[in-house]
Amino acid sequence: MAARVTKPESQSDIVPGTLEMLILKTLTLGPMHGYSIAQHIARLSKDVLRVEQGSLYPALERLQKKGWATSRWRASPTGRQARYYTITAAGRRRLGETLTAYQRTALAIARVIRRA
Repeated sequence: MAARVTKPESQSDIVPGTLEMLILKTLTLGPMHGYSIAQHIARLSKDVLRVEQGSLYPALERLQKKGWATSRWRASPTGRQARYYTITAAGRRRLGETLTAYQRTALAIARVIRRA
């Protein structure tokens, strides 16, 4: 599933695989629970990208199944139990590969747009 862009003037989905890249990049900051991950992405994108729970948690499960993230339960700052996710070494390698491919694609698209 892709993250839904929630701005009313733009109701498109982000490119498949991009959500996993954004989550992995966010986890490079340190362990975070799901709500914090979603808040971080929304804040840095100036609320253009809002990751809904229906997209976020399945993506986190996929990352764990692939060995790119791990999780464990612990108390949040509010004292509630929350599942905290951490990027693994394999996840860092995957992030590097994904960022390289994404940047190559973005540059190619920019070249086409400039020429058109």
